[in-house]
Amino acid sequence: MKDATFDFALAIGGAAGQGIATPGNILARMFVRRGLHMYAYNAYQSIIRGGHILLTIRIADAELPCHGDKIDLLMCLNQDTLDRHLPVLGPGARAVYNSGNVETGDAPEGVTLVPIPVGELTDNNPNKLMQNTAFIGVTTALLGIDFEVLSATLAETFERKGQEMVDLNVSTAKAAFDYTHENFETFPDLVPSADEPLAVWSGNDALAMGGAAAGVKFYAAYPMSPATGVLHWMANNARKLGIIVRQVEDEIGVANMVIGAAHAGARTMCATSGGGFALMTEAIGAAAMMEIPVVFINVMRAGPSTGVPTKTEQGDLWQMLGASQGDFQRFIVAPMNALDAFNTVPELFNLCDAAQCPGIVLSDLLISEGTFSVPAGKINLQPEIDRGELITEPRPADDGGLADPGGREGGGYKRYELTESGISPRAILGLEGYVHVVSTDEHDEDGVLISDEFTNPHKRRLMVEKRSRKFEGIVGRVAPPELEGPADADVTLLGWGSTWGVIHEACEQLADVGITANHLPVKWIVPLHGEQIVEILGKSKRVIMVENNQSGQFARYLRGETGFKADGHIRKYDGEPFMPHHIVAGVQEQLADNIEIYVPQHEIMV
Repeated sequence: MKDATFDFALAIGGAAGQGIATPGNILARMFVRRGLHMYAYNAYQSIIRGGHILLTIRIADAELPCHGDKIDLLMCLNQDTLDRHLPVLGPGARAVYNSGNVETGDAPEGVTLVPIPVGELTDNNPNKLMQNTAFIGVTTALLGIDFEVLSATLAETFERKGQEMVDLNVSTAKAAFDYTHENFETFPDLVPSADEPLAVWSGNDALAMGGAAAGVKFYAAYPMSPATGVLHWMANNARKLGIIVRQVEDEIGVANMVIGAAHAGARTMCATSGGGFALMTEAIGAAAMMEIPVVFINVMRAGPSTGVPTKTEQGDLWQMLGASQGDFQRFIVAPMNALDAFNTVPELFNLCDAAQCPGIVLSDLLISEGTFSVPAGKINLQPEIDRGELITEPRPADDGGLADPGGREGGGYKRYELTESGISPRAILGLEGYVHVVSTDEHDEDGVLISDEFTNPHKRRLMVEKRSRKFEGIVGRVAPPELEGPADADVTLLGWGSTWGVIHEACEQLADVGITANHLPVKWIVPLHGEQIVEILGKSKRVIMVENNQSGQFARYLRGETGFKADGHIRKYDGEPFMPHHIVAGVQEQLADNIEIYVPQHEIMV
């Protein structure tokens, strides 16, 4: 991170059930309150007890694009964590562990072992979670933070459990803090402080807040990892924001409920993962046929089928492109980080209202379940809301055609009027004077099924063409991708969605080894700015596409839409996200050996 003077990463490893979240939350709160930026990623398994979890928290005095690729301080809650991660720690790193139940061999050169006699420091307290509190005290001491800061945070964290529990945790942390100062040196770069106020959220929080800021009044979902966090935020804040939230029996019901509420005039949203989205696809086609604007969120995880529920991947792109049958317009957007996700949701709602069609947000576990800090000043809680050509006032009684609201004889309201733009006037459901038919069958301008008289091929063709014209006047409202970095770079890295942060940092690392790289991040999948993308890439010396999937889904899509073929590919599909050095290694190997596809190995076993 070229903009950071302080850049530190700590990891807490253990098994599910060992209480890793609590020390992580306490430390994160301490760091952010000092004005430090944070990026946290939790690699965990889909089990309640056992297995292996590694929570990585990166902090810096500048904004962080990704979770990085180093560990400076490793907190080992069990033997397994030390065995897995000690061999790959670099010089200057330290490994904290309980000397009472964890054994260690030789550490790599330059790595310091920090054995802590947890039993002695806690008076052999049988509560195993006291080890976590002790390790927080150790970490605070090693980073040179005053104990009063930790003491206040512990009091706030445990106050609901009573003063006795607060005192126990504070005394345990103090004993470990003092022991560390007596036996080990602090890190040479002490944790700085800054005055900038920072907000902390997960990507799912950002998506939910984006919906609330956009004016969402109805949200439905069936819980499915890693999208469930959107439902949690909505449920926790529904009453004070005036949002109706429903947990439905399945994703089929979810999709149809949000479409029904949108038809009634509300802005509505739902979120799921790939398996749940598969059940929603028929309803998405229904929204397109009925021309009802509604937003669907798909938080990708490793598939197919149940796949690996707690791991990340960019494997659902083609599912989004082919959602439901037939030809119809839909927006597909892949935000690049949590702040971008927040800003994108209101923009997508405005576009969906303008074009009267469904929209899809394509997130993934890396963004949605990561935890990030963001400068409070960058969060616009009152974005512009544009409902498009929405009729909200009843028709005057003396307006013609009311005797025949279906419009079959030339009068009445034509919900699907054949317009030059393809966008027809849309009236709120139940508005007096605007009676019309709405169905999932093909229809005439007034909504009446064309098969009721006979299947009229002329009318069918006109309606298909009407719907297809919607994007002609909308595409200009969607910003095309812009090249980041020097125009004459040795390599152009092209990624989409959540790869933005890791590619951004990889470009900095490539510069350090003498390779200039620029970056073209693609956010809008549909509409795709194919001409602009090809114009940019046509000036590049070498184009390498980076994707978190095995088959190169965006590469195939771009080639199909534009004919462009990249010079090389870097792909990762083991369930874990890229780290910057994976991109660096892939570029170096492709430049040296002229290979087409590079698949990095995840050397830190998680």
